[in-house]
Amino acid sequence: MLAADAEMGIGDIVTDQYLQSVLDASTHTRQQCMNLIDLAEASAISALQTPPLEVQLELSKQQKLLNSYISQLRELNRNAITKVRNTKQTTAEARQEIDRLHLQLQNLYYEERHLRGEIAAHKYSQLPLMPVEDFLQIHPEQSEDDKKTLMFARINHELSEREALESQRQGLLKQKQGLIADNKKRKDDLAGLDKDLETFIDVRVALVGHND
Repeated sequence: MLAADAEMGIGDIVTDQYLQSVLDASTHTRQQCMNLIDLAEASAISALQTPPLEVQLELSKQQKLLNSYISQLRELNRNAITKVRNTKQTTAEARQEIDRLHLQLQNLYYEERHLRGEIAAHKYSQLPLMPVEDFLQIHPEQSEDDKKTLMFARINHELSEREALESQRQGLLKQKQGLIADNKKRKDDLAGLDKDLETFIDVRVALVGHND
């Protein structure tokens, strides 16, 4: 009775379908063993006596049924071992992937911390910015700003100035390229005129020589 109650308790705890089938097969096997023992005791079989034919047939039948349950348990045991091995392999692969992702996350964290340190250690005062006095003469409306806001304003001003200078440089570069192209064209035109002039002179010389 206590064993049955224990099995009922385990059945309430186990929810996996495969494990439930193992418990069911174990319960059937155990019950069949008890049935076979009860049948043998009820028949009062003696070691020196041959049991009646009908008892032998019933015992053989029950023994075959027990062997069937035992074979089922062995098959379930083999399947359970295979499942455990597969689960261990899957778990190991998942653990390796987790470790890889954790290492990658750690590397990203260290890189972020390094970059933050570089940003924090950067000294804006070393940038070639316009002096504060000169900047405030151009932008007096920012004279009441705190140091951080004033620094960003000076940086933006420097950026605007450099962008304007770069735009001018690009414009001058285009003008230079245009002048170079014009000079080349004029040079080519002059070379053509020189060639025409030489041809004209050669023709005149030839005519004068022919008249002489």
